[in-house]
Amino acid sequence: MSMAMGLLWVVVCMNIVLLSFVSVSTAELQRFEHPVKPDGSLSFLAVGDWGRRGGYNQSQVAFQMGKIGAKLNVDFVISTGDNFYNRGLTSVNDPTFLKSFTEIYTAQSLQKQWYLVLGNHDYRGNALAQLSPVLRKMDSRWLCLRSYLVNTQVADFFFIDTNPFVDKYFLRQKYYKHDWRGVLPRKEYISNLLKDLDFALRNSSAKWKVVVGHHTIRSLGSHGDTKEVVDQILPILEANNVDAYINGHDHCLEHLSDTNSQMQFLTSGGGSKAWKGDIKAKRNGFKFYYDGQGFLSAQLTETDAEFAFYDMFGTVLHRLNLSKPNKILYNSM
Repeated sequence: MSMAMGLLWVVVCMNIVLLSFVSVSTAELQRFEHPVKPDGSLSFLAVGDWGRRGGYNQSQVAFQMGKIGAKLNVDFVISTGDNFYNRGLTSVNDPTFLKSFTEIYTAQSLQKQWYLVLGNHDYRGNALAQLSPVLRKMDSRWLCLRSYLVNTQVADFFFIDTNPFVDKYFLRQKYYKHDWRGVLPRKEYISNLLKDLDFALRNSSAKWKVVVGHHTIRSLGSHGDTKEVVDQILPILEANNVDAYINGHDHCLEHLSDTNSQMQFLTSGGGSKAWKGDIKAKRNGFKFYYDGQGFLSAQLTETDAEFAFYDMFGTVLHRLNLSKPNKILYNSM
């Protein structure tokens, strides 16, 4: 090989390395587009911790979701994780998928796109099954990925896999037997995800920014704050002016306000089994807590956002109203 060819080969290799480095550090979350209504508005429901073959009032919550979904003409449904108890799905052929999802959320208003994240119980089973396109063929509503972005004309939604952040799942593996295929090596996975999230948020020009994850950031429930998520994800959300973080994990409905920004923490983990009476001491930012089953609704326009919590009878328990510029109104019914 001539010296000139050798130098050319070195330059090519350096460029490949540089391009590889750039692609990792500025990678984008997979994006999906969702249309808004003709008037430019958007509405959705959010429910979490639900998959129990209709048990623990899951069917009753689903019935009320159908009624409110019709009333609001919702555009889609969000699941905050723990989609199937107790150990996720065993495979794409697990009948639990039909018994806990397709045959439960049967209302016409719920035959819309479902955007889902994985919870810790989903990782206790075959996590790849829930991510498989086979399930989308079985029920076209199903869209579950680890982390991704949904763009709409009025808001951007950032769906984040919070499970790999939790240390105890890795330190106590005899108890927490999770399916980490596609996640390891953990440090690299987390580093890339944080870069992806920050990149996506910084480049979003949406009127509203909503982040969805399974684990709590601020909560008065049994699990309380998830320290690793607070330490690693919360600073990115605050720095990028996120309006709301919606999660499950604690089996309750609750609303807390961030003490450092305008961000609102909304827990919707009442899709089935709830933890009655399990509440910790109130704290700064506390607005609402309900230790029963229910779900969350949201209606967004370019200037206003209204969130409402419902119990399993369809009764409104608490409302939160936001507007641009930042004004906040809330009330418990």
